[in-house]
Amino acid sequence: MGYLRRQLVTSALTANAIRPVPGTYTSIPAMFAGWFVSELAPHFIAGTAVDTALELRHRRHRRTPLLGLANIAALTYVLSQSRASHQTFDTALVEGLGDDYRERLERSHQDLDLPTPLRQLVWPFKIPNEGIEVVRDVSYAPQFGKRGLLDVYKPEGDVTGAPVLLQVHGGGWTIGNKDQQGLPLMKHMARAGWVCFAINYRLSPRDRWPAHIEDVKRAIAWIREHGEEHGADPSFIAITGGSAGGHLTALAALTPNDPEYQSGFEDADTTLQAAVPFYGLYDMADISGTTASRWLRDKFLGPRVFFTDPKKDLEPFEKASPLLRVRKDAPPFYVIHGVNDTLAPIDQARSFVTALREASDAPVAYSELEGTQHAFDVFPSIRSQHSVRGVDRFLRWAYDAWRGGATTSGSDWEESDPLEERSSA
Repeated sequence: MGYLRRQLVTSALTANAIRPVPGTYTSIPAMFAGWFVSELAPHFIAGTAVDTALELRHRRHRRTPLLGLANIAALTYVLSQSRASHQTFDTALVEGLGDDYRERLERSHQDLDLPTPLRQLVWPFKIPNEGIEVVRDVSYAPQFGKRGLLDVYKPEGDVTGAPVLLQVHGGGWTIGNKDQQGLPLMKHMARAGWVCFAINYRLSPRDRWPAHIEDVKRAIAWIREHGEEHGADPSFIAITGGSAGGHLTALAALTPNDPEYQSGFEDADTTLQAAVPFYGLYDMADISGTTASRWLRDKFLGPRVFFTDPKKDLEPFEKASPLLRVRKDAPPFYVIHGVNDTLAPIDQARSFVTALREASDAPVAYSELEGTQHAFDVFPSIRSQHSVRGVDRFLRWAYDAWRGGATTSGSDWEESDPLEERSSA
């Protein structure tokens, strides 16, 4: 492939990163192409600069390399959005937690906003385990084999009484594993003194809904019972996850002790003390009436995850929608979503945050990231590292507030059922 064709491909990829190709059936390729360029913009700039310099050196006709220079300019714009995201995270935390949230944190935490090593940004595909210990393949649900395993990320050495972060992977409820997502955040929080648990859970089409949320709650119950064995304080559990994991994160936080999702362990405490869903899906029932949510419900969730026709029985989809589960006693939330997300449309996040803020007594922070695609936090990039530091501050604030009695955990399910309130209104 010659220089001109290489630069035309780069132009197309960069254009898609700035303004993703629209359409339901192009959403997946648009996501992967946009995600790769958006989070690796410095690498694309460097590659384009080298390619253009070599072309200028070896060609007498020098008009063609202008396309490379234009690509560098466009990629620089993409990079500038990543660099500016730190302001978005800080603004969200100020709006959600108060103008003095950072001042309060700094009174007890001297290690906020540690810089990311340059070598990690240069080669982001392998995250070192320096300063942490990883315990793999611990069984929390032996009856489900590999899908009932979890990994533990914790500080090196003896640790006791550490707050907990539970990571739930995404993958459209049908694929994914515990060691593929959330690694930058978990390893960062482990170095900060937290104990992190990353879980597998049952997947469709082998297992139908609600197996997925049942396993998340089963893991919460297991942590409450066995967390101390790994140095954790199981009385404080925050939850996070992206995409389908973001959906499960939000739903688990909004259905504390719901017996419908706790078959066989109804008496277990599955309350959560904080939730951080990344680019989640919050409307499984097409309450918003958009083309994207209707396609997801009718063409994917119904036949492949729920095995139920939503046109004949909508109730399971409504119960699975965090948008319809918002409640007064929800834990603190930090919702994070990219404007350019082609897999989880941002209108769902906006509707969810609006509903949550209207219903909940707890703080709700929301970061809406310009120029950002799905899965932006999978590996260390400039933007994903800003997100790690922002979530770190939110989690420390939530834990400090919880210890000081400023926030409360969710109450028993029987005391508040948003679906019943909605149907009686």
